[in-house]
Amino acid sequence: MAEGNRDIHLRIGREELVIRQRYQVISIANDVLIGLWFLIGSFMFFSDSLTYTGTWLFVIGSVEMLIRPVIRLVRHLHLQRLRSPATAGDDSFDF
Repeated sequence: MAEGNRDIHLRIGREELVIRQRYQVISIANDVLIGLWFLIGSFMFFSDSLTYTGTWLFVIGSVEMLIRPVIRLVRHLHLQRLRSPATAGDDSFDF
């Protein structure tokens, strides 16, 4: 077998899978909202009367971009509490 073709075997408990899926859904929903705020705000800049509201949508989108790493940090801490000390820190595949 070639050096780059090694199989990877991961053991993930049911609780960890559920936690990862929940945070993934929250992260995806946050990303969709970010896109919507910026898209709608961009269209509002075509009208002078909607520029103020469009600016607020950009501010909301920017705040949600700050929430993105907070979601990842909370998920990491949640999983850290769940894992045993022997597996703690094995986040090489944790995006």
